[in-house]
Amino acid sequence: MTTVAAYAAPAAKAPLERTTIERRAVREHDVLIDIKFAGICHSDIHQVREGWGEAIFPMVPGHEIAGVVSEVGPGVTRFKVGDRVGVGCMVDSCRECEMCRAGKEQYCLNGQTPTYNGIGRDGEPTYGGYSEKVVVDENFVVRIPDGIALDVAAPLLCAGITLYSPLKRFGAGPGRKVAVVGMGGLGHMGVKIAHAMGAEVTVLSQSLRKKDDGLRLGADHYYATSDPKTFEELRGSFDLIVSTVSAPLDFAAYLSLLKPEGTLANVGAPEDPISLNLFSLIGGGRSLAGSMIGGIAETQETLDFCAEHGIGAEIELIAASEINEAYERVENSDVRYRFVIDTATI
Repeated sequence: MTTVAAYAAPAAKAPLERTTIERRAVREHDVLIDIKFAGICHSDIHQVREGWGEAIFPMVPGHEIAGVVSEVGPGVTRFKVGDRVGVGCMVDSCRECEMCRAGKEQYCLNGQTPTYNGIGRDGEPTYGGYSEKVVVDENFVVRIPDGIALDVAAPLLCAGITLYSPLKRFGAGPGRKVAVVGMGGLGHMGVKIAHAMGAEVTVLSQSLRKKDDGLRLGADHYYATSDPKTFEELRGSFDLIVSTVSAPLDFAAYLSLLKPEGTLANVGAPEDPISLNLFSLIGGGRSLAGSMIGGIAETQETLDFCAEHGIGAEIELIAASEINEAYERVENSDVRYRFVIDTATI
């Protein structure tokens, strides 16, 4: 076991504080990573505050991890000391079920092991990236290409793959009209990636406050959803809409913006149930879909795609002592567009 410094929430809704945690000794196929940067995801806040249900405390959040390999187990073949690597939202799965065999470990039928707020197959709680080091099985580690700086790469391990996966799955590309709902930590990545895929990209945001940013990052059009005329003007316009927001939506209104047989893919996770009249789907043969991160191979594909197209997250680098303030700012939509912790300050 190795003792490392970390920031943890000692109880639900409690401020995060500096502490120490134990990391396991490196096993046969493990990689020890010196964490350099860790992104702050809105899901970290949901889980620290038990917005998605009962959680495990103390909790060390963080599933957008970028760092450098400092030790490898004797059976490791994929990585060596000094490699630039990342860890995303999961650190294990059963590896045997239909989904795991298909490279979709995020949908493991026996339950994937989350990077934090989970229990590993060894029965020990998992702790995330708001810490100095992490030990992860090599099969759940990805390589960060040299073309991406580690700080702007960290959010790609969650925000990047979360948008890349549905955009690829539902055919974003040349000749396709794609709308991204929300211009935040997830949404801005959706704009960049959909643009790089060749789609015609529209941002649907509550206001026009971030319009200049949206257009700069690759959007072709930008509309305020607070304006009722938006839903009249854009009715039947899109092949694909990806919603990134965690606030409740009027799904019938957004479904009306789809072309017949279009898809509304939801990657945001509101804490409350939604209500939906199914005629919103049936009337145009439309689909309401969900998508959760991606498998390990697809996460690597995301990083390679982003390196090829010069894509990184738009970040604000912070010290670990600023985490609690950053949480408040995320909830107030006061970040452009992803907070990243410099873990050297832990």
